[in-house]
Amino acid sequence: MKKLFVFLVISAGLVNIAQAQKLKAEKVPMAVRNAFTKLHPTAKVKWELEKKDYEAGFILGGKETTEVYSINGVLKETEVTIKLSEFPMAVMAKLKNLKITEAAKITRADGSVVYEAEVKGKDLLFDKDGKSIKN
Repeated sequence: MKKLFVFLVISAGLVNIAQAQKLKAEKVPMAVRNAFTKLHPTAKVKWELEKKDYEAGFILGGKETTEVYSINGVLKETEVTIKLSEFPMAVMAKLKNLKITEAAKITRADGSVVYEAEVKGKDLLFDKDGKSIKN
């Protein structure tokens, strides 16, 4: 019984480590905060650390938005939550029989756009033509 308890405690800890870690603004590198504030001076932001990237979550134009920054303050991508109806038809065709729990449009630093659909807890990525993209 004691071994089972220890196993469960360790497992719970590993699950928490794998998830994004919430941060207070003062824990976010100054370069990251400055880059974000330059783009969105009045936004109310919530910060998270995901692997080595800093994620700024905020509302922009009435939509949930997340920007991903490197430790040096370089904007890597912007993810905007969208309605399913905003997916390109080719993407919708690939997802027609799946239960989608979340949809997003991701604009990468190079200007390329991918669409993300969360299905059964996994993120599926597609280009505008419905071609599957690996994470």
